Amino acid sequence: MNIHEYQAKKLLASYGAPVAKGIPIFSKEEARKAAEELGGPLWVVKSQIHAGGRGKGKFKELPEDAKGGVRLAFDLDEMQAHVDEMLGNTLVTKQTGPAGKQVNQLYLEDGADIERELYLSLLVDRVTGQVAFVVSTEGGMDIEAVAEETPEKIHNISIDPDAGVTEANASAICDALKLDGDARADGMKLFPILYKAFTEKDMSLLEINPLIVMKDGHLRVLDAKVSFDGNALFRHPDIVELRDLTEEDDKEIEASKYDLAYIALDGTIGCMVNGAGLAMSTMDIIKLYGEEPANFLDVGGGANAEKVTAAFKIITADPNVKGILVNIFGGIMRCDVIAEGVLTAVKEVGLDVPLVVRLEGTKVAEGKKLIEESGLNVIPADDLDDAAQKIVAAVKGA
Repeated sequence: MNIHEYQAKKLLASYGAPVAKGIPIFSKEEARKAAEELGGPLWVVKSQIHAGGRGKGKFKELPEDAKGGVRLAFDLDEMQAHVDEMLGNTLVTKQTGPAGKQVNQLYLEDGADIERELYLSLLVDRVTGQVAFVVSTEGGMDIEAVAEETPEKIHNISIDPDAGVTEANASAICDALKLDGDARADGMKLFPILYKAFTEKDMSLLEINPLIVMKDGHLRVLDAKVSFDGNALFRHPDIVELRDLTEEDDKEIEASKYDLAYIALDGTIGCMVNGAGLAMSTMDIIKLYGEEPANFLDVGGGANAEKVTAAFKIITADPNVKGILVNIFGGIMRCDVIAEGVLTAVKEVGLDVPLVVRLEGTKVAEGKKLIEESGLNVIPADDLDDAAQKIVAAVKGA
């Protein structure tokens, strides 16, 4: 689950992280009062969407040479003009895709005198099995280029979960970021704070880009992107309250009601699979044979017919889907349960696109028999390779 920048900063501030004063804005009429409350003389107007690259983004409704989704204002009239242009318009960034995201809220924040921009993030390092700080002296909007062109400038410091952020860890992070004086003293305090927030709130990502050294020598969290582990949200009702459904795909919202792992993609072949690894393999082989998956969908090992029916309805609700591949390896999951759910869904919503079903494992004979006797136009497949070729051929009209 993702949250907005202003929500992330409020959360980090509650742990003691240094952030600027800011006020979220939900209507154009709120802007001037918020700006007067902050005082100026410099304000930063920030689009609040669940996507990165806002500063270099473009608004669909504005001329190509218009400013992006993060803007500076040096007087109240300029601030109001930015708000009027940005609020309610659609911002397109590298992470939104061509459709972009509508900006429904802004964050008005005090400006800062920036000496240096740094990059810092925390995430789970799957190699070490520990939370790691990923840091670089090259923070800012071009961090992706740094990772690609000069990866030696990015440093990884793993944290022993039993010890937490030790003085040696904090000192190593300071060294990697080339901090000294007041900035180093701030860092020695800040890095344990960030680790505590990350672990206590079950975050999956905490990214601060940039973390800045100001001209007075102190550190400040200038931006914050936070994602939470969805499997741990039951422990954090306060975090669940921050969820913004307007930022999520309608199909993903529906899937979450049935505890389905679903992510909408841009392709034409809908996938229903059990197991994340098998789902990834299914998506890969679809691409191998020349088409693109329309979704990632893992129904899990313990799905019942109701859950499978819901999954099928979600796939067919996507207007981009031109064909469906059901790929089930029955271990805990029974193939006859999958077949029953698919057939129930087909009868309820109809079947207007080709459907290929590959079943293997527990109760496979019973599952295949249910499909064969259904009288529905379902294409059987013997294995994953056969299934992928058949659904791609069917979508292409072969």
